[in-house]
Amino acid sequence: MVRRIAVYVAAALLAGCSMTPAYHRPSMSMPGTFDGAIDTASLDSTVPVRSGWWRAYHDPALDALVAASLAHNYSLASAIAAVEQARGTAEKAGAAQYPSLGIGAAFDRAHQGGHGGSNTRSQSLFAEASYEIDFWGLNSATANSAAMLARASGFDRDTVALTLTASVVDTYFEVQSLQRRLVIARSIAHDAERVLQLLLAQQSAGVATELQVQQQRNALATFQAAVPSLQQQLEIAQHALAVLAGSAPEQFAVQEVDLNGIPIPQARPDLPSKLLDARPDIRAQEAQMQAANFDVGAARAAFLPNIVLTADGGWKSKSLSNFLASPFASLAASLAAPVFDGGALRGQLHAARGAAAKSVADYQQTVISALQDVEDSLTIARQQALTESSDRAAADAAAKAATLAEAQYRSGTVDFLTVLDAQRTRYQAEDTLVQARLARLQASVSLFRAFGGGVELTASSNPSS
Repeated sequence: MVRRIAVYVAAALLAGCSMTPAYHRPSMSMPGTFDGAIDTASLDSTVPVRSGWWRAYHDPALDALVAASLAHNYSLASAIAAVEQARGTAEKAGAAQYPSLGIGAAFDRAHQGGHGGSNTRSQSLFAEASYEIDFWGLNSATANSAAMLARASGFDRDTVALTLTASVVDTYFEVQSLQRRLVIARSIAHDAERVLQLLLAQQSAGVATELQVQQQRNALATFQAAVPSLQQQLEIAQHALAVLAGSAPEQFAVQEVDLNGIPIPQARPDLPSKLLDARPDIRAQEAQMQAANFDVGAARAAFLPNIVLTADGGWKSKSLSNFLASPFASLAASLAAPVFDGGALRGQLHAARGAAAKSVADYQQTVISALQDVEDSLTIARQQALTESSDRAAADAAAKAATLAEAQYRSGTVDFLTVLDAQRTRYQAEDTLVQARLARLQASVSLFRAFGGGVELTASSNPSS
């Protein structure tokens, strides 16, 4: 009997096949280059997109914040735990591909008759084993689907890490920008206060009018009102940065650095087709698509019969003295096939095929959205560079005009309204320039993120291969 079962097993293994459709990455029309990359600088002035891209800003404080966020951020910790959970699920799903073995022992005692009757005892030690021959690849398809979902979870984790690092860098630059804008606001308010004191002195001497004094009071109050608003934005941004770094916002502060001293690296554009392997969101979507393909194979295999081999053996005796003298063993093979299930299997197959089609569409949408993300980031980076250049020229001119207006007012060659207008223009120009610098820095961050960020937390090996 054992020989016969072995022959059946060998024949089944030799003839076994998979019902999973052959996987092919969906073909998409990918452009040869990005439109926004045509006017970019030479390769010598660009920075390759790789892990640790934030170090291109040469700011040790920023590097420390990013490192803290990767080590202590709770959202990333949750994503990492989700990967472990998915891997455990995949390990569980893969267990069906291997034989199961269990051992047990039993001790029985029975009494027959009334007082003085006989007692019987028996004890047994046994083992049971079973194995389902994966003739049609049902178990392997189920296991591979779970493995691909675990792989997708790993890429989801990388997406969280990429989003986190980009958010930390963005928020850090925002904090630096608000600190600089706050300095400008306090400085212009101080200058306005000084001009007001000058006007009050001139009014006492009969040179300045009450109208001029009230106009300057209005300007001073307007400049002073900007200070608490900027302070509020600064504190909120610092709170957000603390949470991103996994810290409580209390007592959290960022040392001010010169915003103009932070270099603006330009990410090196790669071929659009490289995004398919560079962006973790695309790779996660492809892994889900592969999992859905395996689910179709499992649903198709469920229609076909399966073979289960079982074996048990052990020792059983009525006395311990000859316990090992009474062995027993049995082998069996069973064949089961669905006959009527009310359409459950057919419905499962339809659902699996629908999910597979949906995953393909989701993948294609993710790819074209990534292409848009890169093009948008390239456009913003290019246009913000032009904007900052214009704003810098405007700020330089406004500063010179304000200085000239105040000097000429003291000499009596211009009226006070000219001074007041020059003050407001100077403040607005300097504040706008700082915001333009922030926009350029954040545009460069957006480019690193759009190109995939070089975050490599997930191994590139395919667990299903």
